[in-house]
Amino acid sequence: MKYKLIITIFLNLVFLNYSYSQEKEKPVREYTLTIEQQTVNITGKEVMGMTVNGSIPGPTLEFTEGEQAVIHVINKMDAETSIHWHGILLPNFQDGVPYLTTPPIKPGTTFTYNFPINHSGTYWYHSHTMLQEQSGVFGSIVIQPKEKTLDYDKELVLMLSDWTNEKPKDVMRTLKRGSEWYGIKKGTSTPLNQVIGRGAFGAQLDFWRQRMEGADIADIYYSAFLINGKQLAEYPNFKSGEKVRLRIINGSASTQFWMTFGGESPLLISADGLDVTPVKRNKTFIAIAETYDFIVTIPQSGKLEFRAMAQDGSGTALAYFGNGEIVSAPIVSQPDKIAMMQEMAKMKMKMGAHALKFQPKKDERFEMKEEYGMKMNGMEMDHSKMDHSKMEVPKDSMKMDHSKMDHSKMDMKNEPMQMDGMGMNSEYTYDYLKSPEKTSYPKDTPTTEILLNLTGNMNRYIWSLNGVPLSETDNIKIKGNEVTRITLNNLTMMHHPMHLHGHFFRVINKNGEYSPLKHTVNVPPMEEVTIEFYGDAYGDWFFHCHVLYHMMGGMARVFSYETPRDPRMEEYPVSTILNEANHFYTWGTADVASHMAELNLTSSNLRNQFNVMAEYGWNQNLEAEVTYERYLHDYLRVFGGVNVENETENSLDEIETTAIAGIRYLTPYLFNLDVRIDNKLRPQIGLEREIMIFPRTLAFGMIEYQVDFGLVDDLPLGIDYGDELTWNAGLEYFLSKNFSLMASYDNRFGAGGGLSIRF
Repeated sequence: MKYKLIITIFLNLVFLNYSYSQEKEKPVREYTLTIEQQTVNITGKEVMGMTVNGSIPGPTLEFTEGEQAVIHVINKMDAETSIHWHGILLPNFQDGVPYLTTPPIKPGTTFTYNFPINHSGTYWYHSHTMLQEQSGVFGSIVIQPKEKTLDYDKELVLMLSDWTNEKPKDVMRTLKRGSEWYGIKKGTSTPLNQVIGRGAFGAQLDFWRQRMEGADIADIYYSAFLINGKQLAEYPNFKSGEKVRLRIINGSASTQFWMTFGGESPLLISADGLDVTPVKRNKTFIAIAETYDFIVTIPQSGKLEFRAMAQDGSGTALAYFGNGEIVSAPIVSQPDKIAMMQEMAKMKMKMGAHALKFQPKKDERFEMKEEYGMKMNGMEMDHSKMDHSKMEVPKDSMKMDHSKMDHSKMDMKNEPMQMDGMGMNSEYTYDYLKSPEKTSYPKDTPTTEILLNLTGNMNRYIWSLNGVPLSETDNIKIKGNEVTRITLNNLTMMHHPMHLHGHFFRVINKNGEYSPLKHTVNVPPMEEVTIEFYGDAYGDWFFHCHVLYHMMGGMARVFSYETPRDPRMEEYPVSTILNEANHFYTWGTADVASHMAELNLTSSNLRNQFNVMAEYGWNQNLEAEVTYERYLHDYLRVFGGVNVENETENSLDEIETTAIAGIRYLTPYLFNLDVRIDNKLRPQIGLEREIMIFPRTLAFGMIEYQVDFGLVDDLPLGIDYGDELTWNAGLEYFLSKNFSLMASYDNRFGAGGGLSIRF
């Protein structure tokens, strides 16, 4: 054993020395990137952004395969930053995930990345620090092959992105508080009047029963969608008949796009930087962090239009190539969320898998679990009755082969298919991607199977894998010299583009041995995708959803080869990045009305929540409450605190202070149940609910019933029971993100109306 260790060390030293000598012989391509906070104007409004070399997006970095990249990153901001080289295979220390693989770039310092360029293609770079990517820290990378093999005249990078004039932290706070504003602003919400008008109330009830508001597609309202930093980008210098290679990168923080082209269908030649068997394809879905290369031909007369429509139809970015009349690109219809709900209800889909477990376990790499499986019975899915512990992996018997389904025989009531990938739309599969070479591994290669269920809670905006957010788990161990096969089973209503750092993986599709290699794979709602890769790296590598706010909500893991940590990282605790998804967010609401005033404050992270509530009626009714809650599960929390209220109606002469404790539970149909008892042993039960009934109008109501057994003067049971019933109901009309008009009736305060302020 001793001699084996000595030989291993010797061979490693020889390899490192050889690599170093080879590195020194490579031609060096050097860049300097300066990151700073600057005022920017993207949509006609000046806001603070983050620029790379003074622009958003940052400059394109160009290399040739075989070169050595030396990139100096200067941080001129007052906060830490980082750069991750997305899709590029490089040494672990150069990957750019702060505190995990690479030191953070402190304010006022420079970090130099130095790595070999060993493969060609279209890639990109972006910050991996908090929400900086949304503010503008990203750019493109083009690596030319040693020898050109494709026939085209010119090329152009198209960087797709989304832009918000809000601070990204405020966006995350809005998502955490469960506000309906972004859907209202985009016009994509599905209020009850529209649901009933479409005959979909039964489907809505099915969603509510499963603690889901409705079918969702995208979370955030964006001020603009951009191509190379512009809502409309024009490139008139291309001449008719020229073949142009368009290197398209989706550098958005949380927007997926449908891409279409004018003129003849373009030739898709590359995906995620690697060549694929060329295929003509006009309408293509591009998930966040993916790259696709197309060869287009500029029309003989006119300019070619390129359209990138946000997946939920809330906006479009355009680009034009050439001159003359516009050769229009097809327009993709906006998704019909109500029709999606109806079809999902027909299919009896089980939704709402928990994002936060009672007792999370470490190294969450599941075999099949009873709580998560999918049972296909025709179009009927039943997650609850399948014992996956007795199943062998892979789940081939559980898969639905969409390519062999005859959709023409399905009862769609003549409505257009708008399923958005909910188990029926083949447009979201990768079957059109075929590797030009075999990618399969020898059949006798050892293989480890992992099941990762994609789980989330839209109400609290927590995202996880197997019901466990990043901060509550440890590394998933990857074995070297064997294949790791991962089934990604999406149990949420959102698309999740999953990215693995430092690797390309096979995306198993109908092309079998020629399944494509990618670094990012989109997993559609209520679907599953299988990927696999050979373990030939070292170190710890990040694996996460590339919807920025999902990653920051906890949908991530660290894949570890269990090799020694780079000694240069000793002073940087990994816990710093693991806990990014466990930060506290604080928000509040103040109501000022003609009959009462109310204040609510909440500060919350994954498991802990602090609440302050105070309401005062102008008829001198007062109640205030301070509580601490501990989430045991998505839907269940225990709490304790102090309640203060006046004992005599319409008088503040006598104020009663009691200690309270109880449970709060989100029931099916989305009622918030509060069951408590105070230090006078008076039990109380309460229910509250709010429903969007019109596009900007919310209806709300609350009822509480407290039993007073008359425990006074040390008598165990009094005769005079003082039971108390409290209730209110009202309407709220959204004027903007932060202001609403409200009107309500409260049996303590009476009727009135006023202004509701969110902060």
